[in-house]
Amino acid sequence: MAEELQIHHVDLMKRDNAASHHTAEFQMTSLVLRRGQMFTLRLQLSQPRKPRQDSLTLQFSMGPRPSVSKHTLISLDLQSSASCHGWKASIHSETGSEVMILGTRAAGPARGESDVELNPDSAQGTAGLAGASHLAQLLSQAVIAVTSPPSAFVGVYSLEVKSQKHLFRPEENTLYLLFNPWCPEDLALPCRVAVCAGDGDVVSLALPPEDAVFLPTEEDRAEYILSDTGYLYMGSFRQVKEKPWNYGQFEKNVLDCCIFLMTHSYLKTMDMRDPVMVARNMGAMVNSQNKDGVLVGNWSGEYQGGTAPYLWTGSAPILQQYYSTKTPVSFGQCWVFAGVLTAVLRALGIPARSVTAFDSAHDTEENLTLDMFVNEMGKTVTDKTNDSIWNFHVWTEAWMRRVDLPPGNDGWQVVDGTPQELSQGLYCCGPSPVAAIRRGNIFMGYDTKFVFSEVNADKLVWLVRTVGGREKVSLLSVETMSIGKNISTKAVGQDRRSDITHQYKFPEGSSEERAVMDHAFSLLSFKREYTIPVKENLLELLVQEDPVLLGDPLNFSVTLRRKAAIPQTVIFSGSFDLQSYTGRQLAHLGVMQKTLQVQERVSNVVLTWDSNTYTGSLDAFDDEPVIKGFIMAEVMETKETIATEVSLCFRYPQFKIELPNTGRVGQALICTCVFRNSLLIPLTHVRFSVESLGLSSEQSIEQGTVPPGKTVQSEIRCTPVKAGPRKFVIKLSSLQVKEIHAEKVVLITQ
Repeated sequence: MAEELQIHHVDLMKRDNAASHHTAEFQMTSLVLRRGQMFTLRLQLSQPRKPRQDSLTLQFSMGPRPSVSKHTLISLDLQSSASCHGWKASIHSETGSEVMILGTRAAGPARGESDVELNPDSAQGTAGLAGASHLAQLLSQAVIAVTSPPSAFVGVYSLEVKSQKHLFRPEENTLYLLFNPWCPEDLALPCRVAVCAGDGDVVSLALPPEDAVFLPTEEDRAEYILSDTGYLYMGSFRQVKEKPWNYGQFEKNVLDCCIFLMTHSYLKTMDMRDPVMVARNMGAMVNSQNKDGVLVGNWSGEYQGGTAPYLWTGSAPILQQYYSTKTPVSFGQCWVFAGVLTAVLRALGIPARSVTAFDSAHDTEENLTLDMFVNEMGKTVTDKTNDSIWNFHVWTEAWMRRVDLPPGNDGWQVVDGTPQELSQGLYCCGPSPVAAIRRGNIFMGYDTKFVFSEVNADKLVWLVRTVGGREKVSLLSVETMSIGKNISTKAVGQDRRSDITHQYKFPEGSSEERAVMDHAFSLLSFKREYTIPVKENLLELLVQEDPVLLGDPLNFSVTLRRKAAIPQTVIFSGSFDLQSYTGRQLAHLGVMQKTLQVQERVSNVVLTWDSNTYTGSLDAFDDEPVIKGFIMAEVMETKETIATEVSLCFRYPQFKIELPNTGRVGQALICTCVFRNSLLIPLTHVRFSVESLGLSSEQSIEQGTVPPGKTVQSEIRCTPVKAGPRKFVIKLSSLQVKEIHAEKVVLITQ
């Protein structure tokens, strides 16, 4: 009786597959692949295969109960070359005990590459073997090439190989399958799948021929998939600050954490092929409001029991801690949520970038307006003001084709992991097409109305007065160009900011921008309930809002423009608060008034606050503060009033670093930090720290209190653990100055 064919060993060929699938950077032992692209396996057979007698079947399974009907069990009979749900594998050639099996390459070679010839006699076929002593081993091997469809489920698969009655489960049989931005339309093969309709009937649907996340240029793929460092933009639109951020999507346990989030999210199995649903669910799972997701949001200024949001400089430590404990990590704010979500999407293969909108609106009533109420002194009436304007808000954009929407909505989609409002029962936002936002199509996609308001709402300022013992509310001003400024992201391939405001809206003040706003209002179920007030003589109130060095007095230069140059008495009022970037009041700084007799059409006045009005509150809150408030001008003779909101950020002194240009793995580097406190106030609990994806952990040193005018110097030893060009981020923090940073790229060699 003839001996049956058996499989002795399966080699997943990790090095070759990882290189061709652009996954070599993942720090994990399992094979990571991208869908829609050929990958190869090498197996050892017990004897030469008899084509008409011996069968070989590959089985790829996903989840605890894999099923062919649910597309979670893929069975590929190599004799028949039949496909299964778009997966393909076929026999290419046989030599002795060797079998070579090739599938259709859906993605084709990357730019600048050539197709790999899988000839066992070629250099590629003998890769990893050296010398004649391995000849016998070579002759007992088989090389198999398999292609998954560009619409395959993303997740973790287990591999088994069947031959007749024998089932072989390799010792290393786990494969991760990701989205594939390298899978282009012209080289992908369309396929059809059977889907169970709602009435129980099975219908056949055509799947897109390319991966829905395909990016056409290598430069974009390098930036939005492969780059593991970048910048988040913060501050104000007049003083944009860049915060270095380590996404770290290839770091240990990060991809495993992402897969855990997918399998424990609200995703249905069939949705694990769809980047729209994956991105939406990952946006939900990065915050703890949904199924105890990754991050606990905290805007209180009190961060005992966790890490203050401004201290985070990367996504990987957060995801690693969450994966280790399965407990939400404390604490995050918008830029941390965005940094984590961008890392998660890049790890899964969805192109992503972090985006900041300055003067971003939070429209709680979803009426496309921001309603701010102030009293006669310019102080915000908090019990009436429910909307807010954030100095900045950071979210994530994900690139994908929207087959679920009409044409014209492909490309960048806003996905926001910050838990602000409920969206169909979840604290998440998006994906919302940026193209739809620009056109004012506020009901196109998920949460587009909310995002449209964030970047383009009209700002209404209402005056609350008491007249004759009764409260009277009147509209002071309508500002159509105040919301959504300097929308920013990191430039492709460069360490600089790229302004993408034009992608979200037409130029402010243009007829196109007003037409879009009118169109958006027309889609609401109610009409606009306000008219722009007509001023008798007041035209404009302008305030110079230059950043101030921390510890210096606050000077506001106010300019009033009038229609006619007539004598009038004008009362200038100002009310200011120390606030967080979201508009939450940290401390009230006071109210100031000045009365001025004006005659010219243009009049100027300076309102000054002494520095001691705010310096005593700096160390009471663990957030970076801003100065915000309203300045008003009222004409005594006519009671005509005009107002404008003012926002002012602080400037901080810089510090110097000395760090070698090169280093070696395992050999200590010395980072020297030199800081002179040029402020007029002492800095307490000063701390220097060094962080890099090339280090195993952050290194830090405490400096205590640094008085005004004093210079301190610190040396921090750090030992690289990874080779390559590595960006080192050095930070200075204190109770008064929350964060100053410097950075340098160091070439680390083995």
